[in-house]
Amino acid sequence: MAQELRRKMAFPLSFSFPFPFVMCFPFGRYRWTKDGEQFDPEEVRGIKQLENSGTLIIHANNGNVPTRFNGLYRCYASNILGTAVSSESRIIVENAPQWPKEEVAPITAEEGTHTVLPCNPPTSADPPKIYWLNSKIEHITQDERVTVGQDGNLYFANVQMKDSQPDYICNAHFQGPRLIIQKEPIELKVIPTNTFSYQKPILIVPETTRKSYVALLGKPLILECIAAGLPTPTVEWIHLNRLNPSPGVTFENYNKTLCIPSVTEDDDGDYQCIARNEHGSIYHTYTVNVEAAPQWIKMPVSQIYGPGENVRLDCEVDGKPKPKVSWSINGIPLKGKRKIQSGALIFSEVQPNDTAVIQCQAHNKHGSILANAYILVVWLPAEILTPDGIEYAVVENQIVILHCKTFGAPRPKVQWFMEDMNPALKDERIFIFTNGSLKLQEVRQEDAGNFTCLAENDQNNVSITAHLVVKRATQIEEGPINMEKKQGESVTFYCKVLFDESIPKRGIQWRLDGEDIEESDNNNKYIIGDMSLKVTNVDFSDQGTYSCLAWTTLDSVEKSANLLVYGKPGPVSNLELQRQQNHEVKLTWTPGDDHNREIKETKFGPEQMEWLATVPGNQPWAILHLAPFRSYNFYVQASNDQGKSELSSRSASYATDPAAPERNPTDVRGEGNETTNMIITWTPLPHKEWNAPMIKYHVQWRLENEGQWDEVEIEDPPVLVTDTPVFSPYEIKVQAVNDFGKGPEPESKKGYSGEDVPEAVPEDLLIEMINSTTIKLSWILPDKEKILGHLKGFKVYYSRLGTLAERSRRQAHLHFHPHGELLILGNVSEVILGGLRPWSRYQVQLAVLNGRGEGPRSEAMEFVTPEGVPSIPESFQLNSLSDTAVLLEWMPPKYPNGRLLRYVLGYQQEMDIGDIHIPATQLSLNLSDLDPHIPYKFSLWAETKEGQGEISLLEEHNMHQSGILSFINISVGETGENFTTIIWIPRQNQRDVEFAVHLMSKTGKNIMYLILTQLKKSRNISQEEFSAPLLIHLLFPTVQERQKSFAAEGWFIGFISAIVLLILVLVLLCFIKRSKGGKYSVKDKEDTQVDSEARPMKDETFGEYSDNEEKPFTSSQPSLNGDIKALGSDDSLADYGGSVDVQFNEDGSFIGQYSGQKGKEGGGNDSSGATSPTNVVAALE
Repeated sequence: MAQELRRKMAFPLSFSFPFPFVMCFPFGRYRWTKDGEQFDPEEVRGIKQLENSGTLIIHANNGNVPTRFNGLYRCYASNILGTAVSSESRIIVENAPQWPKEEVAPITAEEGTHTVLPCNPPTSADPPKIYWLNSKIEHITQDERVTVGQDGNLYFANVQMKDSQPDYICNAHFQGPRLIIQKEPIELKVIPTNTFSYQKPILIVPETTRKSYVALLGKPLILECIAAGLPTPTVEWIHLNRLNPSPGVTFENYNKTLCIPSVTEDDDGDYQCIARNEHGSIYHTYTVNVEAAPQWIKMPVSQIYGPGENVRLDCEVDGKPKPKVSWSINGIPLKGKRKIQSGALIFSEVQPNDTAVIQCQAHNKHGSILANAYILVVWLPAEILTPDGIEYAVVENQIVILHCKTFGAPRPKVQWFMEDMNPALKDERIFIFTNGSLKLQEVRQEDAGNFTCLAENDQNNVSITAHLVVKRATQIEEGPINMEKKQGESVTFYCKVLFDESIPKRGIQWRLDGEDIEESDNNNKYIIGDMSLKVTNVDFSDQGTYSCLAWTTLDSVEKSANLLVYGKPGPVSNLELQRQQNHEVKLTWTPGDDHNREIKETKFGPEQMEWLATVPGNQPWAILHLAPFRSYNFYVQASNDQGKSELSSRSASYATDPAAPERNPTDVRGEGNETTNMIITWTPLPHKEWNAPMIKYHVQWRLENEGQWDEVEIEDPPVLVTDTPVFSPYEIKVQAVNDFGKGPEPESKKGYSGEDVPEAVPEDLLIEMINSTTIKLSWILPDKEKILGHLKGFKVYYSRLGTLAERSRRQAHLHFHPHGELLILGNVSEVILGGLRPWSRYQVQLAVLNGRGEGPRSEAMEFVTPEGVPSIPESFQLNSLSDTAVLLEWMPPKYPNGRLLRYVLGYQQEMDIGDIHIPATQLSLNLSDLDPHIPYKFSLWAETKEGQGEISLLEEHNMHQSGILSFINISVGETGENFTTIIWIPRQNQRDVEFAVHLMSKTGKNIMYLILTQLKKSRNISQEEFSAPLLIHLLFPTVQERQKSFAAEGWFIGFISAIVLLILVLVLLCFIKRSKGGKYSVKDKEDTQVDSEARPMKDETFGEYSDNEEKPFTSSQPSLNGDIKALGSDDSLADYGGSVDVQFNEDGSFIGQYSGQKGKEGGGNDSSGATSPTNVVAALE
């Protein structure tokens, strides 16, 4: 029996009640002591001892318990074996607590200073709970500024006007007598002030700078720091002897109180509270010494002994300070005759008269403990209480304990024997306990068999047999492994187990954090297989330790693995706002679960979801700088690498006071739209930055560095300033103003009055030739004041006057070719002008641009571009004359870009490559003696003195294949209801060919191809497949007409006559010209020949060169329209007869052979003669 000191309290009540006090164990006789002296309850009025019990009942007299019952009580119980003693019990009797009547003077404090309202409740052994209320029974709100201390006083860190109240009432609740009493109301008067005196923190509680506390092990501990100051200080705690506080430490009452619910030895050390605000800090250090009341380590144990045995009673205790231990026998303190060794009481060779009850008591300043143990000395024969023949089944490598519980006095001696009757202790794996049980470690298969237990004392001996059966141990060959899964995924754990098949009951049980997992018919969360567990759709609640427990009736083995479920963070909670100063607020929150991924950041913002700031993920607070005159509700959101958490719940509303504008409007400008005004504009502040219900703008302006400021106050832009000089600089200021003040001092901005058309003209134009198509143009602008505005740039005007060939002609007039404009932005003095035409004359002018418009142009300046290489020859084509001869024809390059020197025809015949130089005036070439079975490639280019031009290519051509055939003219002749006439003229080289006529109905649905061979002069073809009968009437010359000699025809005679007459006229003109002395160069003729019409030029870098005018030909140039024949050789059937009647054989081939071909004009104007294909024949060999 072990007992501790107990305390009972008694209070006067309005009725009598029985008071059960101490329960003593049942013995034969009881007696009591009070304060160490004998005490007979029967002799004391008001106390009654229950019959057959040691319990005392104290009755109240008229609702009062007399204070004479205060004291320490102890009970003694005796029988034939000895006397047992109880622990002492203390009775405390108090009168009902009450506040004395008193006059409570009002307490006066100036606004912003600290004050204390005292409570001072009546003293009691059981301290009351304190509540502060007003006369409306409303609790006084506590926060960082207002606090109820552990002493019951009400503390104000700084008082505000709202704290002025006449009825602060302290209420004390005594829980023992269930009584609440009130103090007289206290009036607090706060005196207002216009000038706040900001104060650094001071400590009100405790008053000293260092204080020591003794904390009892296992008891609660409360440390308190209450600070005053303005602004309200914040309090934080530091354990100076360790990095982190104990796990059980909590901070209450807005961090002013540190609570340890159950003190441990680790809580010993120094605790420091620090109070700080923006004006300073102060700290206090508590030294906590952890001590302990006496506690049992090893208690004395009651036991039966035989005569002659030795007895050892242990009594080991712990405590701080170290407890003192005392021994008693039957309630009588032990004298020096007994042996005490290492805190144990030793009895040697006890006899029956040594039977007694022994008391061990330990005490220090924090309390005492007492234990009773009896010694019974008797004679008893040996007896084995464990049944005989018990079978013990065990698995390999385990420990088995074979029991052999004995009884007797003296205590029987126990021995164990194995099946061969050898002593069991010969095996080092066997150990025999003092109670007779045998322990066998690391059991093996060969250990199976019978074990015998023999018990004997000096009176007799007895024995029993135990049977040992050894099974194979259960093994987990493959257990579950640690897993990490994302929320929503599935995971499978495996567990491969090997059982002993002779053990009938066995199985696998899956567990989560020690709790069994069971499948459910209504939920497929867990799917348990023979040796697997599948967890579907894992959530954060599913993470933990998963165990595979393989069990049998004899053993079990378990392997575990951890499941970590990760995902985006959980939402934060408990948003709290604490007012700071200057429109600042401190927002705190409780972080949500990080869900196994580090929280990278936390964002927070108002209800409109305009995120104000971001803080690190481990910081659960933020200082927010808020805009004036706004109402806020805040949300907080955390994020990690898996995503963002849900938004927190909305915080409480928080409204800021109005204030002066914090900034001025932006984009302040002054610009004129007339030559004598200036318009001042700006970007108004958005409504949320007004900081008040209304906003105005204070606008000031003046000529730069001159005179007084003109000013006006206006609600919205613009401000119009009139009668200003042309394009003059002004200083401008715009300041935001509201009813609570002005914005910051505005920065002066420069503006200008209205612009006028520029009068400045660029001068000293200089042209630097870069290449044949690009120049560099530079200039100076000497008089910048005449710009009369902001210089926007320049505009370049340029015109092409023609080629250099046109300049050399004797012409009475000039033609302006396409011109262009180039806009140059910015204040520059040079530009690159590209996209020009080589071998051309240009004129260029320059004008100044400002915001008002364009100034006068500079004087025109002419320049000439050098020659370049020509463009590709036009219309390069091949016409087959026979299997061994072809006619190559072309037109001059569209852009000669200089004086053409020659044409070069390149050819490739298998491996043979060569070229032919052709005069620039020649536009065709006959090639004969060609191999009809070898493919040829032809290329043609023109050359000037600058080099080779672009190349025109003809792909491979076999001579035995006909060239691409075409017609000179196709027309529709007479047409009737059911017929039409198609007329065409084949080219001169089209021999032995078939003609295909494609017919298509008007609907476009039916298309027909007619191959026409052996054509006659006239042939009708009827086509019935169309929706209406169609008759095609083909007209061709007859064979007889084709066979007549054309030399006898009248048209031929007339043609020859016309040629002769033309030659005579030309000869006559030559003589007339020579007689006048006129001379001209061949170069002029070449210029007029090769100059082509001008085309528009474009240069993406320098703007567009627009040229929509066609270059007109001079009187010496032939027209390029369809009425003028192409240059080069061109024999046409139309030159020898009508355009319709063409002679054919019946097979459609030509039958006439021409002895010559009619020549065309040469490549240039004023050519000295016609060039015929028969005049130049080149044989490719």
